[in-house]
Amino acid sequence: MNNLKPNKQLGQHWLHDRETLRALCEMAMLEPGDTVLEIGPGLGTLTIELAQRVKQVVAVELDAVLADDLQKRLPKNVKIIQGDILQFDLSQLPARYKVVANVPYYITSKITRLLLESSYPPELATLLLQKEVAERMAAQPGDMSILAVAVQFYSEVALGPIVPSGLFTPPPQVDSQIITLRRRTQPRFPDVDTKLFFRIVRAGFGEKRKQLRNSLSGGLRITKMAVEAWLHHASIQPEARAEELSLDDWHQLVKLYGVNL
Repeated sequence: MNNLKPNKQLGQHWLHDRETLRALCEMAMLEPGDTVLEIGPGLGTLTIELAQRVKQVVAVELDAVLADDLQKRLPKNVKIIQGDILQFDLSQLPARYKVVANVPYYITSKITRLLLESSYPPELATLLLQKEVAERMAAQPGDMSILAVAVQFYSEVALGPIVPSGLFTPPPQVDSQIITLRRRTQPRFPDVDTKLFFRIVRAGFGEKRKQLRNSLSGGLRITKMAVEAWLHHASIQPEARAEELSLDDWHQLVKLYGVNL
């Protein structure tokens, strides 16, 4: 293990800080009977913490050298799978599994999308992410983005401690932050079509900083006059911008889509 070095191409930044490892486990609210999926276990420092607290850890590691090393020295309740997490079949895991991971920055968006949109999603995901990304996920109206809308559409979001870059080997250029995404037990808006919801959201954010009358008109190919009437019915100012809207505002727009357009 002492000869192993981080692979820059795989975005490896190894974490050894015990306090942060414990915080990740605590925010995941682990129970003895849990099965946890860990993404990119690296040297296994987090894996060992997890294994001491739960029934089983399934750790997916892309780096074949690291996967081989981990398999030789970790507890028997840890299953190492060498492969790409983006190709992993989540349905292999027991129902109500959890995810705990120090996520490589370069695939953060892909992993988040995988977990949110999967037909077999985790009950809860506690992730260590780039601080800016974690803050964007938890943003409130005024600073919203498509990422924030998507994450909050599917999950209840809670921010945890900030983790300074100096606690990693090698240190990344920015600080990180723990975030927990708890899957909603019921859909946030059970009365809307998810594809239509995000089609409208994408149109709204399609032209950054533009007023909604313009971005929705261009994105959905509707006249500005029709969009203004639509926004009026939804009690939203035509001059508003997408980042100012709450999820409830988007819900109202989706419900009224097609009315008088």
